[in-house]
Amino acid sequence: MGLCFPCPGESAPPTPDLEGKRAKLAEAAERRQKEAASRGILDVQSVQEKRKKKEKMEKQIATSGPPPEGGLRWTVS
Repeated sequence: MGLCFPCPGESAPPTPDLEGKRAKLAEAAERRQKEAASRGILDVQSVQEKRKKKEKMEKQIATSGPPPEGGLRWTVS
């Protein structure tokens, strides 16, 4: 019911190396982020494609400069 010490003739159990432990923790964190990002979404790939397309359109609008005459811009989605 206390700490278990190795017998006098045996060596101590190996301790996990810090680099291996850090790598496992980093992988687990990345996995959790991916799961959290896709929670509730049935088709993750299509959502990512739509997001990229939207960002591309916004970037294109930003680089095109101010719209000519009137300042209104129509977009179809």
